[in-house]
Amino acid sequence: MKCNDDETKKLIQCVGSTLRQLRKEKKLSLEELAAKTGVSKLTLGNIERGDTNPTIGMMWKISNGLSVPLMALLKSENKVMLSRAGKGPRFSGGPGWIMEPLFSNMSEGLGMYRAFLDPECKYEPEQHHEGTTEIATVMSGSIQLTIGMETYTLEQYDSIQFTASEKHTYENVSDQQAVLHLTISYH
Repeated sequence: MKCNDDETKKLIQCVGSTLRQLRKEKKLSLEELAAKTGVSKLTLGNIERGDTNPTIGMMWKISNGLSVPLMALLKSENKVMLSRAGKGPRFSGGPGWIMEPLFSNMSEGLGMYRAFLDPECKYEPEQHHEGTTEIATVMSGSIQLTIGMETYTLEQYDSIQFTASEKHTYENVSDQQAVLHLTISYH
């Protein structure tokens, strides 16, 4: 996660307290949650206390283990939310991939993200919940998206919808950064 230090600290504390609340609602011990997520008990405890900054991969594993959308870990109480590019939290999914959470509607199981993929980089997300639908729109640049065994080339403003629980990989084979808008619907 990257943003200014005060924002980062607040967000890490928010993720920690939300994780603790969700875990208790589901009546899970840290040990039981660790078994469900593949994230160690120690790391989960550190996240809940706000002592560590979780990676996007860890957060996917946790959301999958709790059977909640990723954005449930980042919920906000504000009625009106504004997302400005580069101004909020940013998560790295590995070399060349940055994702900014935009908005979520937990009652609808919906999360929206802005993603940036550097030139000549590839990103393979953690497996999503079964029945998850993903919609990707290329806002600038172009990408190759492989879903299962099929590869699709998407240019600026092209959109694609697919079952996100299937293995998929985003690849930027161009010499410029690609910007994507992602909408993920959890059923």
